[in-house]
Amino acid sequence: MFGDKKISNIQEAMAALGATEDLLTADEKSSLDEKGFVIFRNVVEPEWLERMREVYEQLMAKEGQSAGTEFGQEKGTRRLADLINKNPVFDRAYTIPKVLAAVYYVLKREFKVSNMNGRDAIPGEGNQGLHMDFNYIPGEPFHAVTCLLMLDDFTPDNGATRVVPGTHRLGINPRRDWADKAAAWEPHPDEVILTSPAGSVGVMISHLWHGGTQNRTN
Repeated sequence: MFGDKKISNIQEAMAALGATEDLLTADEKSSLDEKGFVIFRNVVEPEWLERMREVYEQLMAKEGQSAGTEFGQEKGTRRLADLINKNPVFDRAYTIPKVLAAVYYVLKREFKVSNMNGRDAIPGEGNQGLHMDFNYIPGEPFHAVTCLLMLDDFTPDNGATRVVPGTHRLGINPRRDWADKAAAWEPHPDEVILTSPAGSVGVMISHLWHGGTQNRTN
């Protein structure tokens, strides 16, 4: 149900949420198709953004050393897991119309939220090996989409995510498949840093090579 209206399929659900394909520009669709990612800038209003930041820090303080354990902790980062069940302030994050429209444009079938986690690199840390978030065999339909809701500005210096455009169709996971696995932690000649102001959302096909970068700030 959506209000008083019975929803019978994913198309009706998208329409009820205003998440129709015409929200995406031709350039945004092309970016998803060819590069494997797109960034929607400033789609979170300041009041909601500030409230999410406040709750994020409250949860981090409350959970302490156990923060992130439900999904997995990572050396050199602060992690939170299962945000979808920890505070209603995060609920709107998975109903942003333009983001939903992009997810459906990629998957073209029914989908669900898999998980909602938080990650930020502490100063001097955060570098991740290039990896995919979901296995993929070339020729298959895409199976998953990863969305990065930016609670802080993503800059070249503070640990923002790097991606290698176009690798979403290769079906290769560098951290797993490369003979020289250590090379996955090195800069890639084709990588792009996803920089954007806080309140933006990066949407990337989960088979795209990506990884966190080192936080070189204090």
